[in-house]
Amino acid sequence: MANEKSNKCLFDFTEHEILSQIYATHVYDKEKLDVASLFTMAKNTLNRATCAVDKALSMGASAPTDEKILDASFSPPLCTLKLISYEMQCCKSNTQCEENDLMIHIQNKALSILKMLSGYSWDAKAVLTLASFALDYGESCVLAQSQTEDDLAKSVRTLKKAPVLLNATQLQKHKQDFVDLNKVIKETLEVIQCIFDLVKQSNYETNDVPELETVLLGHIEVHVYWAIVTIVAITTQLSCLIRDEDKKQELNIFDDKLKAIKTKLNKQIEVYKGHKEKTEAYLKLVKVIQTSTEITVLLKELINPTSNIPPLTDGSTSKPVDIDVLKEKNVLLLISDLNISDEDIALLKIIYNELRKEERHKIVWIPFLEKRTDGQENEYKSLQSKILECQIPWYIHNSTMPHCKLSEESCRFIREQWHYKDKPSIVVLNSQAQVKCQNAIHMIKAYGFKAYPFTSAVEENLLREEGWIVFTTNHITQMACGIKEKKHILLFGGDEKGIQKFDKRAKTLVTVSTDKLIKEKDISIQLVPIGKDNFEHFWSGVESLFISQAQRRTRIDNEGSILRKEIQKLLSFKNESTTWAVLSTGPSVVMVNGINTVKLLDEFSEWKGKALETTFKEYFANKVSIETSQGQDCYQMEIPFTPGIIPEPMTCLQCKAIMETYIKFNCCHKALKDAAANKRP
Repeated sequence: MANEKSNKCLFDFTEHEILSQIYATHVYDKEKLDVASLFTMAKNTLNRATCAVDKALSMGASAPTDEKILDASFSPPLCTLKLISYEMQCCKSNTQCEENDLMIHIQNKALSILKMLSGYSWDAKAVLTLASFALDYGESCVLAQSQTEDDLAKSVRTLKKAPVLLNATQLQKHKQDFVDLNKVIKETLEVIQCIFDLVKQSNYETNDVPELETVLLGHIEVHVYWAIVTIVAITTQLSCLIRDEDKKQELNIFDDKLKAIKTKLNKQIEVYKGHKEKTEAYLKLVKVIQTSTEITVLLKELINPTSNIPPLTDGSTSKPVDIDVLKEKNVLLLISDLNISDEDIALLKIIYNELRKEERHKIVWIPFLEKRTDGQENEYKSLQSKILECQIPWYIHNSTMPHCKLSEESCRFIREQWHYKDKPSIVVLNSQAQVKCQNAIHMIKAYGFKAYPFTSAVEENLLREEGWIVFTTNHITQMACGIKEKKHILLFGGDEKGIQKFDKRAKTLVTVSTDKLIKEKDISIQLVPIGKDNFEHFWSGVESLFISQAQRRTRIDNEGSILRKEIQKLLSFKNESTTWAVLSTGPSVVMVNGINTVKLLDEFSEWKGKALETTFKEYFANKVSIETSQGQDCYQMEIPFTPGIIPEPMTCLQCKAIMETYIKFNCCHKALKDAAANKRP
C-alpha cells in the first residue's frame, strides 16, 4: 500500500488497510521497557521545550508545574532512541518532494519505525517514538537558549542548526509555524497519554474481568500508528524550520486527525469507567452474597441494597413488608418474567400448603424485569392479582417500582451465578444464605413434595430411585400412569413424518399385546410420542438434567455413569431428523436410534418368542446393542450455553473419542416469532 507510487492520500486509507500493514510489522511483546518512566521523561521534556519556544515567541507561557518526578534508577534506551531519530531525521527535504510524495514518504518512515520496534508493545512503540522526538527537540531548545561563547557550544549549535531558534527575526517569520508545531506536539502528547492510560488500565485492572480489556483496547494499534505518523510529520516540519525553508509541512490536517482520535479515546475511557463501575458493583455483590451467613443480608443486597422503603408485598394481605420477615427462614426464591403459567401457580400452592405446616419455609417471587417495556406495569398488576386471588401468602418483590427495580449487577448475578434463562426458576436458600439447589423447579414438577427439602442431594436420590424418565416427562399424564403401572413405555420423537412412520410400525407391539404368549407374560406396551405439544417441555427437562449433572459431576457418578450416558445419547437426537425412541419399564431405560428401532419392530414376529424366553426388555436391549454396534454413526449434540458452567470434555458414546466443541449462536426472540406466526393466514 504505502510502497506503491499511488495518488491515494495518506488520509484516504481505511482502518482495515492500515491494520493489514501495521500487523505485519508486529512480532510479539518480547522487549521489556519501563514505559511509564520513559513517558514521564518525554512528557516533562516536551512540556518544557514547548514552553521555552512559546516564551521566545512572546506567547506569555509559564513553566509547567505538574511535572512528575522521574525514578532516579531509570535508564532510557538511548541507542533505540537514536536509531528512531536517525530514521525520522534522514528524509527528503520538502523542496524535493511533491505534497503527495511527502505524505507517502512520511508513511514509509512510520512503517519503518514500527518494523524497528516490532518486539515492543503498542503503547511502547508510541512512547519510544515520542521520546526520540523529545530528545531532539529538547536538545535544540537547550542549545538555542545557551548564551555561552564557548567555541564547542557554537559548533554544536551550528551542527544542530539551532541558531534559528535564537534569531528574533527568523522566529517572527515562522511564528505561526512554531505555534502550529507546538499545538500538534501538545495534541500528540494528549493522545499518547490516553493510549498509555488505557493500556495501563488493561494491564492492572482487567485480570478478573477479561471483557474490560476488549472495551479498552479496541483497535488501539491504529491510534498508535497515527501518533507515530504525526511525530514523523512534526520532525519533518521542525527540520524545515531549522533550515529556514519556505515550503513546509502542513500540520493542521494531522492536528484534526489527532483531535478526532482523542475524542474516540476519551469515549473509550468513559465507556471503560462505566464498565468498571458496573463490574466493581457486580464483584462486590458476588462477594457479599457468597459470604453472607444470613438470608436477610443476601436478599437485601440482591433486591434492595440502598432504599429504606419495604421492597416486598405480603401476598396474603397486599401490604408492604420488609425483608426482616424472612429472618431465620428457608426461602424458595421464584425467579421469572411475567409469564408464570396457571400450572406453575397451582403447583406452588400445593407445595406451600405442605411447607406452611412447619413455618420454616417462605416463598419469594422476584419478577425478573431486566428491561422495562410499555404495558409491563399492567401485566405485573394482573399477575399479582391472580396470585392474591389464589390466597398464596407469597412475598412478592415490587420490581416495577423505581425504588425496588433490580439493579444491573443483580440481573447479571441471577443470570451468571444462578444460571437463569428466561424461564421460571426456583433457587432454594437456607436461613444461613446457602444455596441448596440452583433450580428446583423441574424437581418439584417431577416429584412434587417428595422432593422436599428440594436440595441437590434429594434430587440425586430421587433420580437413582425413580429414574430420570419421571423427571423429564412429568407433564405427560399417560406417562405417569404407565410408569406407575410398570408398563413397557415406548417414548419416541423426531420430525413429523418420522413420528407418523414410527407410530404406525410401533402399533404392531400394541396390537400383538393380545397375543397368548404376551398375555401370559403380562406384558403391557404403551406408545407415547413427543410431538409439537410437548416437545419444548420435554427437551427443557432433558437439558436441565444434563446441566444439573454437569454441575455435580464429581459428586455423583463416575465417567461411566449410565444415567449420564443415557442423557447424552438422548440429547444427540434432539435436532436430528431421524426418529429416536426410549423404552422404559419403571426407572429402567433403553435408548435407541429410531432407524434401528423401526427395523426391530418390522422383525418383531421373528424375535418375539426369544424375547419371551427371558424378558421383553432385556432381549430388546440386547438386540438394540447389536444393531447399534453394527451401523450407528458417531453422536453429535447441542446444549444450551449456561454462564459459569463449562462442560468437561465429552466422550463419543459410539467410537469413544473425545468430541469436538463448537459454539453456535441462535436467536431466541420467542415473542417476535410468536407474533409473526399469528400474522400468518
